[in-house]
Amino acid sequence: MDERYVIVDSDTGLKLTEEQLDERSAVAIVELRRRGVRVGDTVLICLPVGPDLLVATDAVIAAGGVAWPVPADLGADTLRERIQASRARVLISDLPQAIEAAEESRVRIVMGVADLSALHVPGADPEAPPEGGPAND
Repeated sequence: MDERYVIVDSDTGLKLTEEQLDERSAVAIVELRRRGVRVGDTVLICLPVGPDLLVATDAVIAAGGVAWPVPADLGADTLRERIQASRARVLISDLPQAIEAAEESRVRIVMGVADLSALHVPGADPEAPPEGGPAND
């Protein structure tokens, strides 16, 4: 049976199949919930176009969140304005300029791509909010 690709990264050549997307998204959903993301929460996603952006967006939507993509190539001032305008409390990004801009906003939870692929701790409840409560106050 032929593998069906959902995205091919033109920079790296990395190909992601439907099955791989589902697997990576499932892990990311658990991590989002462990960090306090709940239905209706706005989650900023500032990643370059590629497989990680697709996984993050898919996971946020599947977790019931609202995905708010922010282009990774925005200038610092525009990036800061967009992050502040979102009023989001969660950011997924590995970009230093996005993380810095988030420090001046309502964002309280910053996750990198590696955080979305972390293995879930056996026996932990993915529905239980982390210490400090849910993502949105």
